[in-house]
Amino acid sequence: MDLGLHGKTAIVCGASRGMGRATAEMLAAEGVALTILARNPERLETAAADLRARFGVPVTAVAGDVTTEAGRAALLAACPDPDILVTNADGMPPGDFRSWSRADWIAALDAMMLAPIDLMKASVDGMMARGFGRIVNIVSRSVKIPQAEMGLSNGARSGLVGFVAGLSRQTVARGVTINNVLPGIVATDAQKHHVQKLSEMTGRPFEAIWAERAAQNPAGRYGEAAEIGATIAFLCSAHAGFITGQSILVDGGQYPGTF
Repeated sequence: MDLGLHGKTAIVCGASRGMGRATAEMLAAEGVALTILARNPERLETAAADLRARFGVPVTAVAGDVTTEAGRAALLAACPDPDILVTNADGMPPGDFRSWSRADWIAALDAMMLAPIDLMKASVDGMMARGFGRIVNIVSRSVKIPQAEMGLSNGARSGLVGFVAGLSRQTVARGVTINNVLPGIVATDAQKHHVQKLSEMTGRPFEAIWAERAAQNPAGRYGEAAEIGATIAFLCSAHAGFITGQSILVDGGQYPGTF
C-alpha cells in the first residue's frame, strides 16, 4: 500500500533505536524526509547514515534531550514545519510510590506529558494552516493496564492521553489527526532495562522474568519494534484522516477488556 507520504517531512523523537528507529525506517521507506532526535550522538549519527543509505531520503540528526527546552528548541530549529510529529521518550524506572519525590513526579511529567504537548503546541497550527498533519505519541499500555510499579508512567502518560482527547477534536476538520499508540511488551532495549530493574527489585533471575512475560501474553511472544513502527506509519498516512483521538493498543491481545 502506498501511504501517500512521499515528500512529506517528519520529526521522530528517540529515533536512534527501538520503536523510534523502527518508525523512522517505516516513514523513510515511504519517501519521508526525516529529522531525528536522540541523546546519544554516536548512535544517532549511525542511525541517520543508515537511513540515508538504505532509503535515499534526507535525514537531519539532532542530538539532544527532548525533555529539555534546549533539546526541543534545537529539534524545531532543524525542522520548524513538520508534516508529521512522532513523540517518544523513555519511561521512568519501576519502583514504589512511597519512595518517589516531587522531583521524580516533575521529571515524569516533563518527559511523558509536557514535552510532547510542547512539541504539539509548536507544530499543530502550521499543520492546520497547510491542511495536513499527523501527530502520533508513543505512549504505553500502562494507561489501560496500570502496573503498580509503573506509577510514574501510569500518571504522566495518562495525562498526555487526556490532553490529546481534547485537542484532537479541534484539529481534525483542518486535516490534522492526533493519536496515541500503546505498545505492550516489545523486545527493545527499554524492555530489557525494565525487566532488569524488576529482577533487582524482586531478586528473581532476569531470564525467568523475561520468559514469564512472553508466556503470559496471548501471542506467546514479545512484539517487534517494526510492528509498532508499521502501525504508526499507517496512522501517519493519507488513508488515516478519519482516525483521531484514539489510543491504539499494540500488545498481542494482553489487554483483557472488551473496550
